[in-house]
Amino acid sequence: MSFDAKTDSLLLVLDQTLAHQASFDRQRLDRLATLTAEFHSPEADNNARFHLALLIHQEYKTFKYDSAFAYAQQMGLLARRLRSPDKLQLARMKLAFTLRSAGLFKECFDTLQAIRPRQLAARNRAEYYELCSMTYAELADFAIDTNFQRFYVVKSQAYADSAAQYYPPGSEAYLALQLFKAKQRGDLRAGQQAYALLVQLPLAPHAVALYTSGLSKLYDEAGQRDIARQLMLRAAIGDLESATKEGIALFRISDFCYQQGDLQRAYYYITEARKMATFFKARQRLVQMSRLTARIDGQKINIVESQRQQAKHYALAIGVLAALLLAFAFIIYVQLQRLKKAGRLLTATNQELHETNQQQQSLNARQQELNQQLQTLNQGLNEANHIKEEYIGYYFSNTSRYLDKLEALQKKMSTLLATKQLNAAQQLVKAIDIKAERAELFKGFDTVFIHLFPNFVREFNALFSEPDRIQLADDNLLTTELRIFALIRLGVSDSEQISRILGYSIHTVYAYKTRVKNRSFLPNEAFEARVLAIQAA
Repeated sequence: MSFDAKTDSLLLVLDQTLAHQASFDRQRLDRLATLTAEFHSPEADNNARFHLALLIHQEYKTFKYDSAFAYAQQMGLLARRLRSPDKLQLARMKLAFTLRSAGLFKECFDTLQAIRPRQLAARNRAEYYELCSMTYAELADFAIDTNFQRFYVVKSQAYADSAAQYYPPGSEAYLALQLFKAKQRGDLRAGQQAYALLVQLPLAPHAVALYTSGLSKLYDEAGQRDIARQLMLRAAIGDLESATKEGIALFRISDFCYQQGDLQRAYYYITEARKMATFFKARQRLVQMSRLTARIDGQKINIVESQRQQAKHYALAIGVLAALLLAFAFIIYVQLQRLKKAGRLLTATNQELHETNQQQQSLNARQQELNQQLQTLNQGLNEANHIKEEYIGYYFSNTSRYLDKLEALQKKMSTLLATKQLNAAQQLVKAIDIKAERAELFKGFDTVFIHLFPNFVREFNALFSEPDRIQLADDNLLTTELRIFALIRLGVSDSEQISRILGYSIHTVYAYKTRVKNRSFLPNEAFEARVLAIQAA
């Protein structure tokens, strides 16, 4: 059973985003690597480390429970060394948030009870009350007994009202709290108003996904399922793009697909959602997902069993038909022996055989057409595999070379530092030529790319008039413009990612792309598609 066109389009975007999930995770890991290096730097004092631990926890809190927990504890240790009550309470609050995210509600409440709200700054105090409200709200979602559920809802609303007193009206935190309260009350109109004001603010991708998910739940409760699905799809895409690993939105999408009868997608999405929740160690999410997983598995088993029964019936029917055919054949054979002079019967039989041959020829032609399509698909897959193999080999070779250089540099630096030859160490550092290393990197990339796409430059130049065509230098290296579009041909379409690879600003990349497209006689919107169509060797 299919969805509406808009939902189908968003499902395709979600599938593409899932395929590139690793690249979004890498962006977060790169940020964490930088922050972690600064945290462990001997030059950082305890105040700086506390601030860095707070930033690292912010990165980990929706990504990985273990690491978020560890840095929340680091914040507590640093706060005690600094003898700062305000920082100690803040550290406890971050620890409580982490425990709640992992479904450790008892430990979360124990930590919350140890917090002294009066020792927190006004904004942090608001965050404390909001955290209490969210924890009780999640307990209400998981409560089986309705009496406890009502109690948790009342507590959640009371804490939300307390938090609202500390946020400036119109701020993101204030509006987010209004959306949260509207979701608890099931007030779609209030939720729409808060969401409309929120999206006018400069928001982080994860925040957009979080608010969109909340509004989706309101639409779902109001019975507007199509809008709820579309909003939850946007939330799931936002979670993936921001490397959020709790998997809530993707789980909701799996449930939507299951209810719609799309078991294949439901199974795929619940499997990915469970992987994300397992990576994060969100225990309550895994429990929540297990019910849907069981229903999907049960439905798949029922379908398989039904298909098996149908296959048995078909096999029995075919056996009976085969027996009948054999019996008829025997009877016909006997009759033909007796009626050798029945020419009309033979003519009719020949005509039936002729029609059967024509049908068979038609089927053979269709089979040839399908084989050609499969060959085309296989050619594309072989090309992709070839490109992947070449660049994997190049990546490992280049990485090995850099590791050898780093090892040699480490040994030299260790020797110089051990012998306190600081001037020599400084000279060794100054001797590192980053520009030359980047040029060498580009040279290797260009060599592999030209080997894979020997006709790339010629076919690329065919998109321009003669005066605007690019001529390669004697060293046969690509120009900056060719290198940008070489990356696009390899599937790197994000300008920000291209800018990081080439070491340019994103504005420079945009300028190069625009300048090249403007020189071509093709329309700008068709230029990149034509570049992607250039075939490998």
